[in-house]
Amino acid sequence: MTADNRASTSGTEPAGYGPDSGLLSPVRAGTPAEAVTTDSAWLQAMLDAEAALARAQAKVGSVPAEAAAVISRAARAERLDVRALALVARETANPVVGLVRELTRLVAAESPEAAEFVHHGSTSQDVFDTGAMLVADRTLRLIRADLERAAEALADLAARHRDTAMAGRTLALHAVPTTFGLKAAGWRRLLLDARDRVAAVLDGGLPVSLGGAAGTLAGYLEFAPPGEGGSHGEYGEYGDNGDYGDYADRLLDAYAAETGLARPPLPWHALRTPIADLAGALAFVTGALGKIAVDVQSLTRTEVGEVCEPAVEGRGASSAMPHKRNPVLATLIRSAALQVPLLAAGVTQCLVCEDERSAGVWHAEWQLLRECLRLAGGAAHTAVELAEGLVVRPERMRENLMLTGSQVVSERVSAVLAPRIGKAEAKELLTRASAEADRTGGSLAEILGALPKVKRHLTDAQIVRLLDPEGYTGAAPALVDQELARAGRLPRARAE
Repeated sequence: MTADNRASTSGTEPAGYGPDSGLLSPVRAGTPAEAVTTDSAWLQAMLDAEAALARAQAKVGSVPAEAAAVISRAARAERLDVRALALVARETANPVVGLVRELTRLVAAESPEAAEFVHHGSTSQDVFDTGAMLVADRTLRLIRADLERAAEALADLAARHRDTAMAGRTLALHAVPTTFGLKAAGWRRLLLDARDRVAAVLDGGLPVSLGGAAGTLAGYLEFAPPGEGGSHGEYGEYGDNGDYGDYADRLLDAYAAETGLARPPLPWHALRTPIADLAGALAFVTGALGKIAVDVQSLTRTEVGEVCEPAVEGRGASSAMPHKRNPVLATLIRSAALQVPLLAAGVTQCLVCEDERSAGVWHAEWQLLRECLRLAGGAAHTAVELAEGLVVRPERMRENLMLTGSQVVSERVSAVLAPRIGKAEAKELLTRASAEADRTGGSLAEILGALPKVKRHLTDAQIVRLLDPEGYTGAAPALVDQELARAGRLPRARAE
């Protein structure tokens, strides 16, 4: 190790230091979700929270409007040093203290009077949590849009392959036939379920944080205007506990309006429902996407070959094997699906926090939550390309259906024979016939046609018809029609 790439022990940073560029997290690298969850984006969200608070307080008369305007103009992330704030945060255990100091300095440079109203009566957790909700709001809107776009592409696949027969697989083996249209419709349903969970969080589940030092709003109330219990100079006189009129309500409403977030029923410094709900929704999103990814990986295996990812020059290349084109998109999505539930569990356990503000529990949420947001966002963005470009190979599905010589529909013959020779005997007969077909490599139709018990009830033509896998897809086409009808799509009579 050279002197240039050794970490210094003198307090300086190692050579080559840079921001988290996504080298170890390619699923989110370069995606819109990454852009809205960077350190700079998070810093801007906290500054947005500070500026919105000043404007809300101006609306209710506890901050001069001119001061709120100056604070809003100064609250720009590019005017602050993110790395310096991160290092200062080691001394206070959160980034807001340093942020407030630097924002106050910027405001004071334009108006010393306005600087007195920065972070007016507030506390670090209010600013950080409101900023976190703003970041979540911005990320979830991207995720929702990507889920809807991917679902639309899957609807097209479902309609196109409504009748495309393929082997249904259970416990890794051929079970009975299904259609690729039904599989795609099922994937789509999962994405719509995920979208609905995201929408539920967006619809009132992302609240502002406004509680003050211990969740009582006392610091804010001390600055209430005259007649509402305020205690500072021209903005009010000392008031007794509870003598604040509707000031708190008006402040909460104004803050929610300024941020575009919801108003919480209570201050939630130690009541972490919004964070837990958010983590749960993100875990479901990646789980739904992961189901699609693992199915694509299974179906794209060389020996299966029923689908493949869209071909992009240079993508999927192996460092050692020139012949390979790996399923990169599904791999990226699956990697996120395996990480987010674990991270979300860590976020959820932060519900167990002590007192009116935790020492370490609140702090533990931050990085876990950000990873959940950007991994889920990266996976959803990747899924759009996968769904829109997925190549389906019906001819290969047909070949694979016939690999077992029609044994994939032995259930059907057993069901037809059951009323004639008894359910147990029919199943036993088909089990023995299938085993013989495996052992000898013979045709199941020929083996069944040679059995007296079968010949008494079925002709050779009937046996052949019953053993046609493409004729035994059950209600799969109708189920596709029903699912697509919910989206206002007309069913297609035949696959294209």
